[in-house]
Amino acid sequence: MLGTLFRASRTVHLGVAGAATAIGFVVLLSLAPAVLAGDLPATRVAWVPALGLELSLWLDPLALLFAGLILGIGFLVVVYAAGYLSEDEPTGRFLSFLMLFQGAMVGIALSNNVVLMLVFWELTSLSSFLLIGFWRHTAEARQGARMALAVTGGGGLALIAGMLLLGQAAGSFELATILTRGAIVQASPLYAPALLLILLGAFTKSAQFPFHFWLPHAMAAPTPVSAYLHSATMVKAGVFLLARLWPVLAGTDLWFALVATTGLVTMIFGAAIALFRTDLKAILAYSTISQLGLMVMLLGFATPAAAAAAVFHILNHAAFKAALFMNAGIVDHETGTRDIRRLGGLARLMPLTATMGVLAAAAMAGLPPLGGFISKEMMLHETAQTAVLGQTWLVPLLATVGATLSVAYSLRYALGLYFGPQRTGEVAKPHDPGAALLAPPLLLVALALGFGLLPMLIAGPLVTATTAAVTGGAPPKIDLALWHGLNLALALSVGAVLGGAFLLARHAALAHRVATGHWVDAKRLFDAAMDALVTATRRVTLAIHAPSLQRYLLLLFATVVVLGLDGATKVGPVLTGGRATTPASPAAIVVWVLLLAATLTVVVTQRQRFLALVFISVIGLAIALAFVHLSAPDLALTQIAVEVVTILLLLLALHLLPKQPARLSSTRRRLRDAVLGLVAGGGASATAWAIMTRVRGDTISTFHWANSYSGGGGTNVVNVTLVDFRAFDTMGEIIVLGIAGLAIFALLEPAVRGAAGQRLRAWRDTMPHSPERHPMMFVMATRLLLPLALLVGIYIFLRGHNQPGGGFVAALIFAIAILLQYLASGYDWTDERRRIGEHPLIAFGVLIAVGTGLGSLAFGAPFLSSSFGYFHLPVVGEFELATAMIFDVAVACVVLGAVMMALAQLSHVAQRAARQPDAEGER
Repeated sequence: MLGTLFRASRTVHLGVAGAATAIGFVVLLSLAPAVLAGDLPATRVAWVPALGLELSLWLDPLALLFAGLILGIGFLVVVYAAGYLSEDEPTGRFLSFLMLFQGAMVGIALSNNVVLMLVFWELTSLSSFLLIGFWRHTAEARQGARMALAVTGGGGLALIAGMLLLGQAAGSFELATILTRGAIVQASPLYAPALLLILLGAFTKSAQFPFHFWLPHAMAAPTPVSAYLHSATMVKAGVFLLARLWPVLAGTDLWFALVATTGLVTMIFGAAIALFRTDLKAILAYSTISQLGLMVMLLGFATPAAAAAAVFHILNHAAFKAALFMNAGIVDHETGTRDIRRLGGLARLMPLTATMGVLAAAAMAGLPPLGGFISKEMMLHETAQTAVLGQTWLVPLLATVGATLSVAYSLRYALGLYFGPQRTGEVAKPHDPGAALLAPPLLLVALALGFGLLPMLIAGPLVTATTAAVTGGAPPKIDLALWHGLNLALALSVGAVLGGAFLLARHAALAHRVATGHWVDAKRLFDAAMDALVTATRRVTLAIHAPSLQRYLLLLFATVVVLGLDGATKVGPVLTGGRATTPASPAAIVVWVLLLAATLTVVVTQRQRFLALVFISVIGLAIALAFVHLSAPDLALTQIAVEVVTILLLLLALHLLPKQPARLSSTRRRLRDAVLGLVAGGGASATAWAIMTRVRGDTISTFHWANSYSGGGGTNVVNVTLVDFRAFDTMGEIIVLGIAGLAIFALLEPAVRGAAGQRLRAWRDTMPHSPERHPMMFVMATRLLLPLALLVGIYIFLRGHNQPGGGFVAALIFAIAILLQYLASGYDWTDERRRIGEHPLIAFGVLIAVGTGLGSLAFGAPFLSSSFGYFHLPVVGEFELATAMIFDVAVACVVLGAVMMALAQLSHVAQRAARQPDAEGER
């Protein structure tokens, strides 16, 4: 919806995004009591029945936990963004990306089908790429977005293979079924490769070592994005996947060795790096890597108690990490810097911000009485129960090292930022911001405090039910409390706090040693690997694909000819079938001769582009007449409309090209192409002759003829087929058409810059021009024709279900009517009076098409099923209404948007080039 409201106000954008998220969260809360009581709401819609795939969603406690975090923190992020983003930021674009990401994450949480989950998984990679690169004018944002997409997208490809192997081993792609077949899967030879591939997808998404390096560079995104993606959503997707597949994959030595070891290494590594970062968001990014490693390690232990600790820490981390990112954003917003070396003593100037920041950092450090203290003690207790290579001391010792480093970087964040000498960055007297920036982190900090003071009341039932869903067993007995007596976990926790304080006291000396050391830079390794990959790919591409369009076309047609000849030899020697032929009328012969002559003339005059274009229009007209002769008025009408638009499009394109191009082909090459063309054309003609002279049996067209009126409510079989019988295909086609329009826009948009823009500005037309730029007769004629043409388009649209016409042809007529205004009155005059842009029109059409399909699902019918009825009104008489008309509106919107985008871009690219200053010259 936001995609159609780009020109609306900032308040509308925030209101729509906030309302949608809040409604989803309220609906989720209304289902929570039943889910925690053991009822699992589910829905299932046939998706691809032939493959056994279904659009299957369910809500179990694990899905409830993650969907609640996604929607709850998502709403707070929208509120925070209202105060964080400046007035000139494109909030429509930002919130569209955010809602796309949010929907994909909720889809991952609720999916009960492996293939459906994979679709949503890849959508998160794409939408996070858009969010991280939102400030696309900065090199850091572009690089961070590319890095995140490369790493998580590559892991996603591995995950696709792993999940397909898992489904094959389990004998089902439904998660509810797969989770009950753990013994079957682990006994399968596919278990090991499936596990390795699935872990690769999970580790890349959750930034586990050695795939951690993309996450800190994703901090180039706006702070609301960082608070959302890196606390409760994207980076938790890998953790969610491990928890979801725990019953079927966990419990083996391979699982423990890979998952627990990777988590432990990541926990220590991320914490050590975070301790020496100077950018506030970098500190939090590496701390996120460390905390994610803690969760992965706990899930790797494969015990119910460790799973319970992981679940509770997921809650704690979401609360304090989102609050800390928002806190860092407030500091940056108020002081103009995120460099902790330039900040300090802010508690006296920003007491509310300081209070929230200190409490959130204390939760991250695992200090009482916050929830982070409880989950840290649970973690330390579980490490004490874990032995590696017969040694019971190794894992708790390493985990305590990680906890010590966590305390150190948390204390550094809180004490270095808000206490000590007063340093205020670039602002003399920063102050606490308004409610929009303060309220979301305040609520999150209160939640983190509540998890510590009242853990069983606030989180106990959810943690218990979620742990049971993770382990696939009975709900475990969980005791969430601040005090469990004097035990080893408490001793390790106290040691971690003391050790963290010691590291903070020695931080300056340690930081100097780290700064002067030689360390392996993961980003530099990634950049080198990408450069080597691009270089190798370019060499292979140049070796296989020569940059020659002529060679491409030669290979394409030669391949078609060879395959066609091979097929012809297998069919048999009889070319002509038994069907009686119809004598050709004199008119048909004349049109055929004109078609042949125009085609040959195009070949001869191809260097005279304008003349060749005239003969191309003759070819199109001849084809339209052939459709009329063969009783296909719908095709004839469409052909004429397409021909007009195409000719106008080519005319505008010719305006930007030299009138007489250089000869590119030698005589020998032209003879070779002529032979190939004659063979290909002769083969196509022979194929058409062989098909048309054979007696037809039962075909799909017979079904369409018989069911067009009774099943689709229309007598125009072509239109009913497009908007009813083959509506799904049509929806795919209009989406492709919309993408093509956007591609044309992207390709022509830079034409006014660089070398192309210089050539356009230097170009002078040698042809004579009329002294009157916009002839009055032409202007007045087109303005009088505009309402008439629009009326004709509406008429063609309304009659399309029963007579030749429809949304596609109507959209072309609308496009021609509007284009005439561009031609007669100029781009500037027309564009100033246009109220709907091409981008929203394409988005609106796609949304209508999808909404039409979803509407049929709401009534229990298959996707994109149509319904119709006949009604009677006085004077008007009997008339028909069909839901397919709504789908036809979608077709018209996308076609009109795509065509107008191409035509408008071509029509004004030269005008923009003339107005744009020569950027190269200015530099």
